[in-house]
Formats: sequence, C-alpha cells, structure tokens
Amino acid sequence: MEVTGDRNDPATFNLFKHFNSYPLVPPTIKNLIFDLGGVILDLHFDRTYEAFARAGHRSVEEIRAMMDKSPFFNEYEKGLLTDHEFREAIRRMLQTKLSDEEIDASWIALLGRIPLERLQLVKGLRSKFNVFLLSNTNSIHLRHIDKIVKTVSGEPALRSFFDEAYYSHVLKMRKPEIEIYEHVLKQHQLDPALTLFLDDNLANLQGAEKTGIQTFQVEHPDKMMALFHEP
Repeated sequence: MEVTGDRNDPATFNLFKHFNSYPLVPPTIKNLIFDLGGVILDLHFDRTYEAFARAGHRSVEEIRAMMDKSPFFNEYEKGLLTDHEFREAIRRMLQTKLSDEEIDASWIALLGRIPLERLQLVKGLRSKFNVFLLSNTNSIHLRHIDKIVKTVSGEPALRSFFDEAYYSHVLKMRKPEIEIYEHVLKQHQLDPALTLFLDDNLANLQGAEKTGIQTFQVEHPDKMMALFHEP
C-alpha cells in the first residue's frame, strides 16, 4: 500500500509512521539522507591508483600518498576547479602529458556498479519517507554515474530516484563541513531529530551529528539493504 500526503505535515506524520515497517529504523524517522559512494555505488579506489601509477610510471603507494596530500582533489569536489583545471593539476602531479580522455578514464576507474535493486529500494522508500542524496562528488564522476544509472535503470539521471539530490561541487561545500548538512535541513525545513543520514565515512557521520541529525554507518552496501528489509 502506498501512503499519500504531505510527509512534512504533522497532521499526517502518524499515518506515515504507522506504515514504517522497517524494524531496524527508529519509528520517529521520516527523512532519509543517503550518501552515494560505498552506500549505493560500489567504489574501487585501487583501480584509479593503479591507472595513475601506470600513467605516471610510479608505484601505487607513491600515487596514493600524492593524492592524499594534494588539496586540489577536495577543491575539485567543492566546485572550485573546472574540469580543465583539474586535469591540468593531474598532469602537474604526474608530470606527464596525458590526454583529457586518458585522465578521465583513470579518474572514473574507481566507480563501480550501481545494482538495480539499490535504486529500486531508494525509489520505494519515497512512499514512506522524504528521501535525499548528499554526495561529495565532481562533474566528471557525476556524468559517468548518470550513464551507469541510465544503463541499469533507463532513468536519465541519479537524481530521478530522490526527492532531491545534493552534490558537493554544485553546492560549493563538502562533507563533513557542518554547513552542507545545515543547507539540506534548511532547504526542506527538516527536523534533524527526525532525519537519518546514511554514510560509510565516520567523519561525515560525525559532521552530521553536530547538527542533531541521526546517523547510521553503512560499512558495506549490504548493510544498507538489510536496514530496510521488511520482515
């Protein structure tokens, strides 16, 4: 049975709560905010480390260390660099003259599967909760992610499965900065005590908790699927 009405209206809140049939989800929760990578999307960072190592004729360990200490990755996720500026930063880091296509192929190598059942789960949850996406990402990755979604589901973009999708490079903010959580709460007038944020990254969860948002660590995507299993 699909419940209709305004899920933010206190007059109908008890109706929606009645149909929260997920025993592991607190019955007071009426808003869900999902992370993307490691929750809905499989990630394989080693594939990007290996690709850049081959391109730069360095070891994987060297590449990992270089990427960890290079601030331009976070700057790109905050939309402070254009795609062109990001690619130029990669060339400087690797000291190579890779083409745009070679850089993009290495950069998107970390993006894995989005199983259809995860998208179907998120879509189904919208009948009982307000459902949002909050992701640290960038324009090159997002374009590829939307291609994955279209191939898997036929939908044109990932945002089709959510009431609203928020991306760090669009907002010019990134997790775990408290401002990004406050922005989502304010945009939809969400009560943080009635909101559950799901992320694989502990620091991101701790950032959300500073606003009063309830949190759940998704150590593996299967854990997210289990959380919303209906008996």
